[in-house]
Amino acid sequence: MSAIKVEIPGYQAAIFDMDGVVTRTATVHARAWKEMFDEFLQRYSVERGEPFVPFDEEGDYFAYVDGLPRHDGVRSFLAARGIELPEGKHGDPQELDTVHGLGSRKDALVQQVLARDGVEVFPDWLERVKEWRQAGVKTAIVSSSLNCQAMIRAAGIEELFDARVDGAVSRELGLKGKPDPDIFIEAARRLDVEPSASVVFEDAISGVQAGAAGGFAVVVGVARHGNHADLIEHGADVTVSEITELK
Repeated sequence: MSAIKVEIPGYQAAIFDMDGVVTRTATVHARAWKEMFDEFLQRYSVERGEPFVPFDEEGDYFAYVDGLPRHDGVRSFLAARGIELPEGKHGDPQELDTVHGLGSRKDALVQQVLARDGVEVFPDWLERVKEWRQAGVKTAIVSSSLNCQAMIRAAGIEELFDARVDGAVSRELGLKGKPDPDIFIEAARRLDVEPSASVVFEDAISGVQAGAAGGFAVVVGVARHGNHADLIEHGADVTVSEITELK
């Protein structure tokens, strides 16, 4: 399938992942993950007399935490390092070295980075979404982040979405995280549109897997890092480097 043949106004809805598709919040999250994990890893390595290997802001981020709910990201990275921590419970304070405690610490750091650096919107997305909405296409945003609404509000784009399904909604409804398609299916339901009449936009492997599993008309892989082949291999029907490549 060629990108130029995918005409979005031919579908009823477009559902966008936030990080990496709509906003450059991946850098915000990556910075927060690195600060949180490096502080933990330094203490962990000293306690065990092992060398400190810092969190890689690109390699580790995209391999283990990108696109995952926060606590799944903690579990994924710790498992990759062979580290076992108690699960803890929802609401654990930042000081506790539990999965939920590290998650709380990461969330607090996101708020600090967000307040300090703000949120950047990808101009190619902004140009196209305005055109598509004028053409009658419904739009939704999805994210595993609990900070989704704060992010899009800070970016000044909240009014460009007819529905939002984020980490708070997923927790409330018990939705599974990617690569399960739950959040995309719930977004289509809130738009009152069938998945088969909707297009999903994703930049993460777990995201295109979710879109492919949900029976959506088209899954567009947004390969901002040049990872076209990986996105196609895992479920994207077509890939673009920038969304303005689509009509």
